Amino acid sequence: MTTSQTAPPSVTPGRRRTWRYLAGLLVLAVLLVVAGRLAWSWLNPMGEQTVDRSQPVLLQSIKDLSRFTAATGSFQVVVDLEKDANFLPDAVKGSRTLFVGAGGVDAYVDFAGLAGDAVTVSEDRRSVTIALPPAQLEKPNLDNERSYVFAQQRGLLDRVEDLLSGSPADQRELYVLAERKIAEAAAASDLRARADANTRSMLEGMLKSLGFTEVTFKEGARP
Repeated sequence: MTTSQTAPPSVTPGRRRTWRYLAGLLVLAVLLVVAGRLAWSWLNPMGEQTVDRSQPVLLQSIKDLSRFTAATGSFQVVVDLEKDANFLPDAVKGSRTLFVGAGGVDAYVDFAGLAGDAVTVSEDRRSVTIALPPAQLEKPNLDNERSYVFAQQRGLLDRVEDLLSGSPADQRELYVLAERKIAEAAAASDLRARADANTRSMLEGMLKSLGFTEVTFKEGARP
């Protein structure tokens, strides 16, 4: 008894060519998509390109410092600056800006202010007396990364003026006001007293390491 087997249907040459054509179109479409994305990323028609054409930094001067920075304070202030027109409502003319100013103030003692007789050594060279000038405060140094405009309200005329001028409102006044307020806060704090104490502690440790057993401080001339 014999069994007959059915032969698998053969693929005609026309159908084989059709599949190859479709596969080729698919590969071509994938290549076009990849090439298009690469070209879009390279050309970047909707983006911006930053070019730094700054000139080389010019060194103008060098100063020798003879000061000891003994303490530093970190401050933050919220400046609320409002400008009103005399006869117009705020919605028409006027502005109010909330500015967060953050920065530090250094307290230092300037040893260049020491007089010739500011240091007195005993005959046995065991004790020393120093007339130390009081600590001073450096100008506040605002941190640009931590200082920013928190909120701002402007009247209609102010907005039109900014639009026509093509430049944003000047923030120099805000920085100056923040620096002044931080300087006042630093002067009212114990920053200078802390710098005086740290300077005396530093000098006492240094002089005792040199063999002096007694170190005395008195107030020197104010620079």
